[in-house]
Amino acid sequence: MAKNSYTIGDLAREFDLTTRAIRFYEDMGLLQPQRTGPAGRSRAYSARDRTRLKLTLRAKRLGLSLSQAKDIIDMYESPRDTGPQLRKFLAVLALHRRQLEEQLADLQANLDEVKVHEKEARALLLKLDKEAGV
Repeated sequence: MAKNSYTIGDLAREFDLTTRAIRFYEDMGLLQPQRTGPAGRSRAYSARDRTRLKLTLRAKRLGLSLSQAKDIIDMYESPRDTGPQLRKFLAVLALHRRQLEEQLADLQANLDEVKVHEKEARALLLKLDKEAGV
């Protein structure tokens, strides 16, 4: 059974985060807890906040920025037609995919260059060892 509210400690434990990280997400507008207690120093996070945190962490795992995550999460909370929302989501994902593919190509080129240098160094070492009678 889902809880109606969560403390910052509850969410930190559940998602293996620091309370500082959760407060940062709050500052970014991703979470909007109710303020309780003296001078509003305590936070009560709703099931909605918990879901938004879960979606934020999923977006981060995909490599999206927090602003992209917020835009997408906010999009799904509006009562508008879902067609434009899905198109925007797909556009964000397509851009991110292209960026990842470029990074992957750069990494592959770098890895290929490392392999060439390793091969050359091994060949030189073998030549040196032969000359030294090793």
